[in-house]
Amino acid sequence: MQDTWIAGVGHTVFARHPDRSLADLALEAATDAAEDAGIGLEAVDAVFFSNSTWGYFDDQHCIRAQVALQGTPLAGKPMVNVENACAGASTALHLARTAVAAGQYGTVLALGAEKIFNADTGKMFGAFLTALDVAHAEEHLGRLIGLREQAVGLLRERHPELASRMPAEAGGQRTVFMDVYAAFALWHMAEFGSTPEQLAVIAAKNHNHAVDNPRAQIRIPMTAEQVLEDRLVSWPLTRSMCAPIGDGAAAAIVISDEIRRRQGGSRSVRIRASAMRTGTDRGLDDIAADIAIRTARAAYEEAGITPEEIHLAEIHDATAFGELHQSEVLGFCPMGEGGVFAMEGHSTLGGRLPINTSGGLECRGHPIGASGLAQIHELVLQLRGEAGPRQVEGARLALAENGGGNIGNEEATLVIHILER
Repeated sequence: MQDTWIAGVGHTVFARHPDRSLADLALEAATDAAEDAGIGLEAVDAVFFSNSTWGYFDDQHCIRAQVALQGTPLAGKPMVNVENACAGASTALHLARTAVAAGQYGTVLALGAEKIFNADTGKMFGAFLTALDVAHAEEHLGRLIGLREQAVGLLRERHPELASRMPAEAGGQRTVFMDVYAAFALWHMAEFGSTPEQLAVIAAKNHNHAVDNPRAQIRIPMTAEQVLEDRLVSWPLTRSMCAPIGDGAAAAIVISDEIRRRQGGSRSVRIRASAMRTGTDRGLDDIAADIAIRTARAAYEEAGITPEEIHLAEIHDATAFGELHQSEVLGFCPMGEGGVFAMEGHSTLGGRLPINTSGGLECRGHPIGASGLAQIHELVLQLRGEAGPRQVEGARLALAENGGGNIGNEEATLVIHILER
């Protein structure tokens, strides 16, 4: 397969956009990416379009790309609709890269767009339940409740001082995935002694990174103390540790090596690796089978590098615990030390391996079908040296990790890209 390159990236502001259509957001991101690549949308050969909830909210199933992009310069071109939960946009990029590397197309648009915010909060939160096995959702959620109870028991036995801080009642309105993350966080606390303070440091870091990201949904600086004092969602998670609900779109233009050489693409960023795996019903203690470990191994092998060579990363932090866990399983620090890694400042700007310089899902926002390409947008800017106040100096290799859905004790799907300047 030939080398593939990202020639342009686009990204709307992530926010609540009640007065904008999904098609409008998608076209803005696509146009932004094409202009960044120095081409018109008419030069695109094919489109891979990511969206997860348009069908759920508005019954627009089956032909989402064709509807969203009708009447644009992309109309009439080959379009593939991609639905892969929160990893949909990364999956679109994975497929775009595969199509270009195989020589099928020379210029491909990977595009993700989502509108999650809805005045009907019950329906809005219900959208997240569709990323589970709905036929067995009650059984699955029962297992997670059992996991939480087991973790609480172990926490009381091994770390009674931590367990004594647990409130008697859960927090307020939230998605089911916040309870899932909270259960896994409690297990990690029982197993390794991680603390709410470590989660607060991660969340505060991401809030402070996002201040300098004009496309981020939340741009409010916070201290770890303020994060801890915020409204409880599902202990140990507070509101500031969790991704907000919002809308938006992001895009990337993928080109072949031949086109890059012909165009003299000095700003293009090479896709060094693209790996995707599916979750299994592994036991929680079977860490070696973790989907992220399996996917990362494949990505590092394809890129021919080790985790120590990565200069920065955008990883899936729907909550602060997501970042803590992924920093371990991606090989950035030893297992059980993700919180320590953050507390020692390694993952902040100026640290050994800055993570989520965009603000991450926690602050940049998480419009499900767009988030993976928003990660790519940040990494491309960083590798070009165009990230402004949040620039990581000397960055040459960057990693994006994006997971989606839940099956068994892990994500249903996970995609990792490694990019090179």
